[in-house]
Amino acid sequence: MFQMKSICVFAGSSFGKHPEYDLYAKKLGKELGNNGYTLVYGGSNTGLMGSLANSVLESGGEVIGVMPKGLFKGEIVHNKLTKLIEVESMHERKAKMSELADGYIALPGGLGTFEELFEVLCWAQIGIHDKPIGVLNVNGYYDPLLRLVEYSIEEQFSKASNRDLIQSSAEPQALLQMLKSYKPKGGDQKWNLTEK
Repeated sequence: MFQMKSICVFAGSSFGKHPEYDLYAKKLGKELGNNGYTLVYGGSNTGLMGSLANSVLESGGEVIGVMPKGLFKGEIVHNKLTKLIEVESMHERKAKMSELADGYIALPGGLGTFEELFEVLCWAQIGIHDKPIGVLNVNGYYDPLLRLVEYSIEEQFSKASNRDLIQSSAEPQALLQMLKSYKPKGGDQKWNLTEK
């Protein structure tokens, strides 16, 4: 079975409209900490990012934060992390987080979270990595995004196999099990040069 020791989590730096978002960020953090996973994330102490990191730490887990120096003024850096890695840019931040991670989870979040999620999905689609990717679909938050992926398949901009790149569950424990059990399909190239 796939050995997953560290998980990169993308999450909002706000709490969002519903208290369930924060509740489930904490639940995910507790699951990660209790099961010995290292959390890799953006290094902030605000919003869902902060709740997640605090919950992992309170559960005895390790937390690695990665943050560009330029964001230190705008975001509150978590000062109790196991390790904080300072980088020069957002591009370097995402590359470092990916390098450290065996899998990815997206909590609810805004444009930054969407961008990070779609980047690792794109990387998986073109074969840069074969790590598992999941969304914690709290309150159906990711339903519209999952429908968009389905629509892109219907309109023949994406292959049907792309839906298999995203694991989705509303429960942290179930989602972690899905990621652990993930088996890359392989062999389905993004581009078919024989197609018109």
